[in-house]
Amino acid sequence: MEKVILTSNKEETMRLGAYLAKVLPVGSVLALTGDLGAGKTTLVRGIAEGLGIKEVVQSPTFNIMKIYAKYPKPLIHIDAYRLADVNTDIGLDEYIGYETGITVIEWPMYISSLLPDDLIEIEIINKGGDNRMLTISANKEILEKI
Repeated sequence: MEKVILTSNKEETMRLGAYLAKVLPVGSVLALTGDLGAGKTTLVRGIAEGLGIKEVVQSPTFNIMKIYAKYPKPLIHIDAYRLADVNTDIGLDEYIGYETGITVIEWPMYISSLLPDDLIEIEIINKGGDNRMLTISANKEILEKI
């Protein structure tokens, strides 16, 4: 099932992320797709804000993974962009679906063999300016919360 949400500025995209942080169950895995600059990291910043994370959230492109663990509901932020055509047996599977937090993966197609069946997919399309179209694909139970 799918749900489409339109945002018209970065603040709305972040508010959507903050809302997702509040309604998604622990152990949720979000796969974010979209072109460079589509707003994936902006959405993750909103999720972090919704989880009460005060640290500056940046895409972990060069680190591959950043863990915000000192919070009641940790955030595991993975950027798999640099893992194209690379052996992905580097321990990421231990953090995907982390039982007490939320895992967000940018560029999930590069680690598709590690993704769970109950994945929540969010495609972000830049519609010009700060306008974004977010298509969320998930099971009915999750979509009813959003």
